[in-house]
Amino acid sequence: MKSGYKWVMLAMLSCAFFFHQADRALFGLLTIPIQDELHLTDVQIGWINTVLSWTLAGMAFVAGPVGDRFSRKWIITLSLISWSLMTFMMGFVGDWTLFGFVIPAFFVVMFFRSIATGVGESFYGPCYPPLIAAFHKETRSIALSIHQGALYFGLMTSGVITAWALGVLGTWRHVFMVFGGAGFALGVFFIFALRDTASEAAGHDQAKGGVEQNQPDSKIREFGDSIIASRPSFFAGLVYFFKKPSAWCAMAGFVAIVFVNNAYLFWAPKFMAMKFGTSVGEAGTQTMLYHHLFAFLAIMAGGLLTDRYVKRMPRFRLGFQILALLCGAPCLVLIGFADAAAAMIALTAAYGVFRGFFEVNTHASLFDVIPPQYRSTSVGVFTVFAFFFGGLSGVVMGALSQRFGVCGFEIGFALMGGAYVVGALLMMVSFFFTFRRDRIVE
Repeated sequence: MKSGYKWVMLAMLSCAFFFHQADRALFGLLTIPIQDELHLTDVQIGWINTVLSWTLAGMAFVAGPVGDRFSRKWIITLSLISWSLMTFMMGFVGDWTLFGFVIPAFFVVMFFRSIATGVGESFYGPCYPPLIAAFHKETRSIALSIHQGALYFGLMTSGVITAWALGVLGTWRHVFMVFGGAGFALGVFFIFALRDTASEAAGHDQAKGGVEQNQPDSKIREFGDSIIASRPSFFAGLVYFFKKPSAWCAMAGFVAIVFVNNAYLFWAPKFMAMKFGTSVGEAGTQTMLYHHLFAFLAIMAGGLLTDRYVKRMPRFRLGFQILALLCGAPCLVLIGFADAAAAMIALTAAYGVFRGFFEVNTHASLFDVIPPQYRSTSVGVFTVFAFFFGGLSGVVMGALSQRFGVCGFEIGFALMGGAYVVGALLMMVSFFFTFRRDRIVE
């Protein structure tokens, strides 16, 4: 295998993750015109967000073990195609008549946006970190940070693209259709271009005259030929995870991140539009562009920094995450109480920096205490807890907004800051007491 393939593979997965996050951001960016046309309340919008998170959480019980037992290439590819088709179908939602029964728009949106999209997206998350980690041993943090950077790039540009698309296409429905169609085309490309294993990539490159020097370890074989040669038990992976206190502590921080991210992604554009009277397109651009730009820059710098120092200081990743949460908490509180649009934008950028510093090590920190054969299962457990509890922020923010208006959003941002503090305190348990015992050395 030519050493360059691992970077080609990373680029492809980063493109998939771009659509994964950009598609998810669309609903928050287009909340106001969707509500106006379909007559949805803030509480209903909140439930759509929460049910999406709960779907991701519930499916993680399936997606994690599947990722450890079957071809990650095909799981990722089919996942991308599935969620892209559901995004495309959002262009056709409304009151539907089926077998003589009228299905209200709320339930149609709930199905396509929350349930069907959630099922499709759920299989991507547990599969990409182990695949990247297998090919990138010495460059794991920077590789995962580049992939995570695609999240920020997708969210950063989604506001700009959406504002432009609304002007050109004229309706929010066409925006969903364009994003969904582009993701589907990428999924078709993955069928032919994505390599699932080191041996598969090596065979492909050797056919072109390449020579493999350092093949990453992998127990996965081609989809259709066989399943994993050595099949780790789901329950064995589950038991291993819960026997590791450090894994629990890492999960606590991830729950806090998901709680805040879900709320911010769904509600920040509407909050800014309501508080400062900006347009839908401007609010989407302002809340997404600067926040995710600085998060992107932070995650790239954080990846280089942690890869440099973690060999000498094994707890560096963990300490870096704790510091990021503690510094990000006051930024979140102040966002809610900003008295000017410019101040709010600056605070979202600062919050983005600390978010990036945390997320660069989300999976790398977990993999410091989880061996390769249980990593997809562990990511699945991560997802279950994070999106079940973190997903509550959607309906909480929706209820606060509907009851108290702008003041409700201010209370919500204060709650988000509190979530960061709780996550940091629980991660400190690992830093000071359990990490040395739980750490594995590859």
